[in-house]
Amino acid sequence: MTTQVKRDKPWLMRTYSGHSSAKASNELYRTNLGKGQTGLSVAFDLPTQTGYDADHPLARGEVGKVGVPICNIGDMEALFDQIPLGQMNTSMTINATAAWLLALYVATAERQGASPAQLQGTTQNDILKEYLSRGTYIFPPQPSVRLATDIIAYTVRNIPKWNPTNICSYHLQEAGATPTQELAYALSTAIAILDAVRDSGQIGAEGFEQVVGRISFFVNAGIRFIEETCKMRAFGEMWDQMAQQRYGAQSEEMRRFRYGVQVNSLGLTEAQPENNVQRIVLEMLGVSLSKKARARAIQLPAWNEALGLPRPWDQQWALRMQQVLAFETDLLEYGDIFDGSPVIAAKVKTLVEGAQAEMARVLEQGGMVQAIESGYVKRQLVTSHTERMRAIERGDLKIVGLNCYKETEESPLTGGKDSGIMKVDPRAEREQIERLNAFRAQRNAAEVKAALANLAETARSGANIMPASILCAHAGVTTGEWSQTLRDIFGEYRAPTGIDIPANDDSRSTRAIAIRAAVVETGAELGRPLRLLIGKPGLDGHSNGAEQIAVKGRDVGFEIVYEGIRLTPEQIAKAALEEGVHLIGLSVLSGSHIEMVEDVFARLEQVGLQELPVVIGGIIPESDARLLKDKGIAAVYTPKDIDMNSIMLDILNLIRSAHGLQPVAVA
Repeated sequence: MTTQVKRDKPWLMRTYSGHSSAKASNELYRTNLGKGQTGLSVAFDLPTQTGYDADHPLARGEVGKVGVPICNIGDMEALFDQIPLGQMNTSMTINATAAWLLALYVATAERQGASPAQLQGTTQNDILKEYLSRGTYIFPPQPSVRLATDIIAYTVRNIPKWNPTNICSYHLQEAGATPTQELAYALSTAIAILDAVRDSGQIGAEGFEQVVGRISFFVNAGIRFIEETCKMRAFGEMWDQMAQQRYGAQSEEMRRFRYGVQVNSLGLTEAQPENNVQRIVLEMLGVSLSKKARARAIQLPAWNEALGLPRPWDQQWALRMQQVLAFETDLLEYGDIFDGSPVIAAKVKTLVEGAQAEMARVLEQGGMVQAIESGYVKRQLVTSHTERMRAIERGDLKIVGLNCYKETEESPLTGGKDSGIMKVDPRAEREQIERLNAFRAQRNAAEVKAALANLAETARSGANIMPASILCAHAGVTTGEWSQTLRDIFGEYRAPTGIDIPANDDSRSTRAIAIRAAVVETGAELGRPLRLLIGKPGLDGHSNGAEQIAVKGRDVGFEIVYEGIRLTPEQIAKAALEEGVHLIGLSVLSGSHIEMVEDVFARLEQVGLQELPVVIGGIIPESDARLLKDKGIAAVYTPKDIDMNSIMLDILNLIRSAHGLQPVAVA
């Protein structure tokens, strides 16, 4: 007779998804739930994340590309059609407009007959990391923190099962953070937010332990899964101590480090993308092996995310990886297998001490908000990411298929008519605008006007923003209208770029010195120093690539014009004219590269710069790369292009060619 082994309950299993339209995303969600997914993780498109309606000029080319477009409550109802929100656990990756999307979610649940007290899920609502990595911020830090605290205070009182914020170290690692920095900056962010909630006076001392207990985290897990395991144990130790000593949380349950995870996307490669499968599985071990530090929810990227948008089959594969680990292995049958290990304990101790030292440096700046405003944290991240990229470039950091073992057979995974990725229907944007116009036409204009006036008064008075936002949702206010009302009151913000860092040792390599000499000589031939404009058009805020090109270009002698994210094509053309640049480098990672290039070229022609060479970098399929070159793009760079010196030499020779000079060669 076989004895039944007691197994722990597995974690919540999600896939991060959303695309094209609310209807298409709803079909995908219901399909995934039918395959055994146990929660939803909603990806919103960039206009929704940055507070624009689908018909706003800045939304052109971005609608439905990286997530689902949500312009109003009609879209939210379509997104969750036949999905009972009173029973579902939903995670929403949303930050600057988190209060609005939560309001739409609550209003939709109410229309389904569910009460707010029944709702379970998470709003990411970590605006501070947006100034450092993803770039979907709208307002300055202080009013943004106020909105975040309003969500926390409201949910603790009215939606007690909701996780109002995911302090999100995931994107810090994507922006270059080391494990020590990830610990330090995430916990410094938690301090900033919890202090703000306490200081707002919305929650009294007697209820503050509940606030601490509802704080959750969203972390990253890289390929070094032993170190990642130690990082998660360090997170648990440091959070427990902080919750007890700084915030007086006495209950062990309220001090528990609760976190979800998506494993690392930064390390996924375009070259030999089939290797990403084993990378994803190994990364999952870092957040599942240690029972005491095991994730409560896991979502895995698809193997082909470095190529483009994953298809439903790719997402199913990612889900099956989780299910095999949870249900076929004996992982959940044991206690913590790392307890008592001196090796693990020593590594945890090192990480804790390093993180505490960096947190002290943040505190010297005045705290996390001030350290962001001063540019300190951004510079640290850019420096770390630069060191990582240079290590890959030198071959010191081995990436199989990218800088070693590059010989390969043709992959059957990337064949076929779709090249192994999903492409958003080009009609999606037009159809979303049509739905938006139809929604506007049938709503009560007087109710909308009154709701927006109430929202504005609430924002000015300092009262909690959530009740007014829920009223707006029911009245038929749109995402753009809600956001513009707050833009008019709070203003908008541009974060520091972080590229003002010292040159590293690679800038003194023999090849870099030779390229710098050629850049200087070419400038002399043309009568002035060579100048590059690095531009990020559209709403894409992932700036790592643009920052690395800017830093490298400066290190080899180019003058750099880089004004950060979210530039309009008109601003790029104007800057190119006023700054007298010799070449424009565009960075687009949202899939809107075709539309952005068309618009930039149109603006350059208007100012008489149609002959100016333009290159582009991003996640760009080969078929689109050919199309871009046909439209006039001089060169296309993708994540497989890791030799930064070669890219700089390409750029130099494109400038020389544009001025009738012969190309130069550098050994």
